Amino acid sequence: MAPGTSKVSNVRARIGEAIFLRVAGPDGAAHAKRIHGRPGPRWFEPDSPIARVHGDASMFVGGIRALLLQTLHPAAMRAVSDHSGYRGDMWGRLNRTSRFLAVTTFGTAEDAQTAVDVVRSIHERVVGTMPDGTPYAASDPHLLRWVHVAEIDSFLRAHTVYGQDPLDQAGRDEYVAQTAEIARRLGVVDPPTTEAELAETLESYRPELRGTPEASEAVRYLLFKPPLPLAARAPYGVLVAAGVGLMPQWTRRPLRLPWLPVSERTVGRALGTLATGTIRWAMAPGRNARTS
Repeated sequence: MAPGTSKVSNVRARIGEAIFLRVAGPDGAAHAKRIHGRPGPRWFEPDSPIARVHGDASMFVGGIRALLLQTLHPAAMRAVSDHSGYRGDMWGRLNRTSRFLAVTTFGTAEDAQTAVDVVRSIHERVVGTMPDGTPYAASDPHLLRWVHVAEIDSFLRAHTVYGQDPLDQAGRDEYVAQTAEIARRLGVVDPPTTEAELAETLESYRPELRGTPEASEAVRYLLFKPPLPLAARAPYGVLVAAGVGLMPQWTRRPLRLPWLPVSERTVGRALGTLATGTIRWAMAPGRNARTS
């Protein structure tokens, strides 16, 4: 290998490692080894739509979009603000979400059910009151459904645009149906099972969604204050831009997000494709680009 090529490879590997550590956490590699290496039956086949989506580098873009979209529900955002603190625990929350997705998608059935049980136990303890005195609970099936559909819509859209092997319509419907199996175990009532139902469910939440001070703080922190090494900030910025570019137009004003349709469809998507491709390349040797 030529010296110049070796240097580029090392830089790519360092960037991939830095972003992986932030998303998966310092114990991510050890967890990945257990998730993928422990023998036993799984909930899903390794070549199924859910494995293809959740095992692709496009999840980095989808995860950012999901966090942005979820902030629009005042009760969901209040729960995060009250019980974890978006500023202090954003990356911890991302670590836990990443690990949960990896375990339930790729882990053994035993480990997957344990992960579900742990999350349900945590949700039972997350309760509080909105500023107007209305109570909220993380275990509320309606709120759980919102968190679920915001995530799944984001992951699916990111995979469709930036995935290495996008799904056809039948595959996208099967993906939504497979994620619904996990959602039911978490306490979601009547989760969507097709892409069309997913869109309808998201639309049904529109009257409840709005920007809040907590949402504004979360967006500023996510977009402008990532605790990343200098070398990783530029590619992270591209991933953020790609995530913002996939946000629906109606979300831009309440979250104060830019709306540049032409550049988002051209320059933004080209850079997003490059960034996800780089992460896929950098992480492939050891982790096959999984966010586990």
